[in-house]
Amino acid sequence: MQIVWRNVLIFIYLHAAALYGGYLCFTVAKPSTLAWSFFLFLFGGFGITGGAHRLWAHRCYKAKLPLRIFAAVAQTIAVQNDIYEWSRDHRVHHKFSETDADPHNACRGFFFAHVGWLLCKKHPEVKRRGKTVDVSDLLQDPVVVFQRKFYIPLVLTLCFALPALIPWYYWGESFKTAFFVASIFRYVFTLNVTWLVNSAAHIWGNHPYDKEINPAENRMVAFLTSGEGWHNYHHVFPWDYKAAELGNYSMNMTTAAIDFFSWLGLAYDLKSVPQRIIRSRVNRTGDGSHPFSLEDSQYTAEDIKEEEQFCEIIPEDKKN
Repeated sequence: MQIVWRNVLIFIYLHAAALYGGYLCFTVAKPSTLAWSFFLFLFGGFGITGGAHRLWAHRCYKAKLPLRIFAAVAQTIAVQNDIYEWSRDHRVHHKFSETDADPHNACRGFFFAHVGWLLCKKHPEVKRRGKTVDVSDLLQDPVVVFQRKFYIPLVLTLCFALPALIPWYYWGESFKTAFFVASIFRYVFTLNVTWLVNSAAHIWGNHPYDKEINPAENRMVAFLTSGEGWHNYHHVFPWDYKAAELGNYSMNMTTAAIDFFSWLGLAYDLKSVPQRIIRSRVNRTGDGSHPFSLEDSQYTAEDIKEEEQFCEIIPEDKKN
């Protein structure tokens, strides 16, 4: 392991500054600033969950230009590398999950999967195996290309400058408070919530769809990330735009947002998994914690064959 000390110092500063921002949240920050920060948290979160993850990394649905621009702006506000790099690493993660080629391999412990992977150089296997994952489709999207080309000035403007300037200008919040609350604290909180998907949701929870893999169903992570914690299901059926089967909109706000955009005509070709296929997989490889397991388990070889045939017709770029 080769530690990147620049990254270590940056994250130490960010978390120390976020602690100060958290203190300001409870002492001097105006309610309007807190509401603004919460809005940015939700907006930026959608950029990761509904944008980089479900739209670009997994191609779970298609989006028209206005929605792609909306999602790209939101993803920039969250600052977790540009869309191309985020989606590339995520496809590598799915294809080589829990191996040395997985960028945030949870088998190396909670801390590594949560943030440690960003504090050291990538394992050689990540680079070697990563070259085998096709991401050429991402560069066919002009929105992705534009964001990647102008990523640094976009980040400085959308993540750090505007979130602080708006409270200062419009409702008289002190610039210092606005910066440490709406820019820094909100950003670091978003980071840690997202990282929980890589760490907590790969360690703690049940496995109703596949008991042989680490990703688990974690309700707390699902709640904090607007639906990304139903991770056992997601790793079994990664092309499902809901990234979940169980849980309602309150535990999967990203799905609610995508459904809303679909109603507006901005999102289309939403991909999902037939209920019979899910039942077959639950009874074949699940750990018995799914409600289906309690209802019945009378599934035949024909059902299993149907499931396998269904999975075979899904292109590889939808599975990764």
